[in-house]
Amino acid sequence: MDLKKNEEIRAYKVRLIDENGKQLGIVPTSKALDIAREKGLDLVLVSPNTDPPVARIMDYGKYKYEITKKAKDARHKQKKTQLKQMKFRPKIDVHDYQTKLKHLRRFLEKGHKVRVTIMFKGREMSFTDKGKEILEKIADDLQDIAVVEGKPRLEGRDMWLNLRPKDSRN
Repeated sequence: MDLKKNEEIRAYKVRLIDENGKQLGIVPTSKALDIAREKGLDLVLVSPNTDPPVARIMDYGKYKYEITKKAKDARHKQKKTQLKQMKFRPKIDVHDYQTKLKHLRRFLEKGHKVRVTIMFKGREMSFTDKGKEILEKIADDLQDIAVVEGKPRLEGRDMWLNLRPKDSRN
């Protein structure tokens, strides 16, 4: 740093705030630096665009640590939704259907999106209407807790439908 620039900075006056948040008034920068050194803390320019600039005496390392800790806690508290998938076959028994429906209901209650897939093998491809009936029945059985996103789609040998949980506001 230039000696000239260093002298310019020391000539400025700043509004000084101590480590407890108490205002110490408007003081020259050199005096503010001396006060911070006496306390073994750092002088941080909080608001440089105001007149006079605001400087605060604080432990800058501790301040940075607390900010990163708060950001980490915020990331952990975020709600993470997943796309769960449940696969069915066109020839599904009533008990198997009820069991899979229970699993779907549990996923939706936890707030996850669900993709319901009907898999067709061999000659079952000629009975895609049966798969569509199953998907519509699932959507009807879960209409109290789920919203259907789009119509059933046939891609290759799979027919699928996406469900998302209803908002608690609705």
